[in-house]
Amino acid sequence: MTQPLPPDLHLRAATAADEAQVRALLPQLADFPIPPRRRAEQLWTCDAELARTVLAGGASASFLDVLATASGEVAGLILVTLRAEMLANTPSAHLEAIVVHPDHRGRGLGKWLMAHCEARVRARGAASLTLHVFDRNERAKALYVGQGYDLEIVRAVKWLD
Repeated sequence: MTQPLPPDLHLRAATAADEAQVRALLPQLADFPIPPRRRAEQLWTCDAELARTVLAGGASASFLDVLATASGEVAGLILVTLRAEMLANTPSAHLEAIVVHPDHRGRGLGKWLMAHCEARVRARGAASLTLHVFDRNERAKALYVGQGYDLEIVRAVKWLD
């Protein structure tokens, strides 16, 4: 890992008991100037459904890990799916969501979660880790580029109605 985990937090697999806190954190995925014609909930509702499926044991190719306080507060999370890389069709993983609770930002937890994610998927045979990020999400882009990610694909949308 890039740095030790702060002593007031521990990493663990999410459990069904975490579902309400996970669902409460996921709207943070829209905490940036979202593009016109998008609604904030469009940026996180699919992740909420995947999280629910993972917590119910119905997504064997996905996992959800949380950083938690001693009292059980979820301070951050990663939601990941193992799948083939889109272009090379090689073993890969996709970071569906990474969220750090606003009260815990500025502590390096995003970097820590990214390093944990990379190590975990590497151990499961992934040769790469992909993610999607909105161009307007400067905070997320800075984290990813700072961790060595190449922003290689631009997705363009033209609304036809």
